[in-house]
Amino acid sequence: MPQFLSLSCLVRAGAVALAVGLCAAAIGVLPGSPATAQTRLPPDGFGDLAERLTPAVVNIATTQRIDGLSGAPRFPRGSPLERFNDELEGDGPEVNSLGSGFLISADGLVITNNHVIEGADTIEVILQDGLRLPAQLVGRDPATDLAVLRVAAGRALPFVRWGNSDAARVGDLVIAIGNPFGFGGTVTLGIISARNRNIDQGRYDDFIQTDAAINRGNSGGPLFNMAGEVIGVNTAIVSPTGGSVGVGFATPSALAQRTITQLVSFGETRRGWLGVTFSALQVTPSRGAIVSRVSPGGPAARAGLRPGDVIARFDGRAVPDDRALTRMIAEAEVGRAVSLEVLRGGREMTVAVEIGRLDEEEVGPVGEGGALAGPAGRGRVFGMTISDITPALRARYAISEGAHGVVVVSVDPGSDANGKVRPGDVITQIAFGDVDDVDAARALALRAEGGSRAVLVRINRGGDLTVRAIRPN
Repeated sequence: MPQFLSLSCLVRAGAVALAVGLCAAAIGVLPGSPATAQTRLPPDGFGDLAERLTPAVVNIATTQRIDGLSGAPRFPRGSPLERFNDELEGDGPEVNSLGSGFLISADGLVITNNHVIEGADTIEVILQDGLRLPAQLVGRDPATDLAVLRVAAGRALPFVRWGNSDAARVGDLVIAIGNPFGFGGTVTLGIISARNRNIDQGRYDDFIQTDAAINRGNSGGPLFNMAGEVIGVNTAIVSPTGGSVGVGFATPSALAQRTITQLVSFGETRRGWLGVTFSALQVTPSRGAIVSRVSPGGPAARAGLRPGDVIARFDGRAVPDDRALTRMIAEAEVGRAVSLEVLRGGREMTVAVEIGRLDEEEVGPVGEGGALAGPAGRGRVFGMTISDITPALRARYAISEGAHGVVVVSVDPGSDANGKVRPGDVITQIAFGDVDDVDAARALALRAEGGSRAVLVRINRGGDLTVRAIRPN
């Protein structure tokens, strides 16, 4: 099974992160009219293009303090490891993370991946001239793994412009610029290897695949076409080694722009909702999506949709498959009436439905001084985002009243937990220690992180108890 790796780079407490930009040139705002896209390799390389774009690409540095260690064991006095006891006192040690981002406005709007800044206590944006600026969270969207930050530099900043990812073709040349392993300003070249990739990382999967070398730390960085326009946000790679093997994935600009516009305007996403679950049609060739479940009281139920209905067109557009229909609904304007062309028992019919608003869980407020305060009762262990069990999460994941522990909300693509644990699982034990809440889970996980062996994690999945062996790092 391929390993999908998120591209942020974790640095343990006390380590020095090499987050130095390799290009320190300062330029003005990029010109508004894009150059004609090149169709062949230029004889002089891509120096002019890289020099123009690199100053708008930034490094993202975050810090997260690990709490909940009051009961952690201490190394014995006189032990060579005694010096680490101080890190276990007080507020606990810090974990640092490196990622990439890019400026989209002269006044300091920065785009990155949500997993780069998720759970951070402080966020810094590092410009290519070395200037470090505290960042304020504007909004973030775990569903598409995007986040928007804002920095204030007291001057106009260089920025890049969006391109049309829908116009990109397989075989087109692309450039990735980012912060792999902390080496900022790194430029790599490749082509678009495929489009519309589904890598099972979320309900809106629609990735651009590229063979441009991207590695850990490239998360949130831009993928450019030859006109110098951003057509993707680098997000994940497939790698058996942890390094680039030429299979990387970027969120297309067509999807990213819609999400970012809402985050800037509202601080949150406002997606459409029908109240239905879809399945793929099991016929070849097939077009459309079959309704497998209708939520009582939802817009689809009020419009008369039934399980077994096949939706062939949505608001006048053909529906290629269930994934495409999910995105169409999400992008539809809340409150607007749309028509659905439906096949029911071999009969064609048109159904009018009013788009509702998808109820997405709060992702947490911005703390003072640019810190990102996560939702109360949330934390991260072994590459998983976990939460205390709330009534909303208990209902969302159909967790029984007798289940106790912490619920898994998301799993990082690059973690060893990916493929072993899934959202909705309830963690009840870590390394044979009972998990009562997020603080207990983090404390138990931190104790286990020093070892090289896999840690046994007991989970409750739909009432069935099972054990997974997960490597901490």
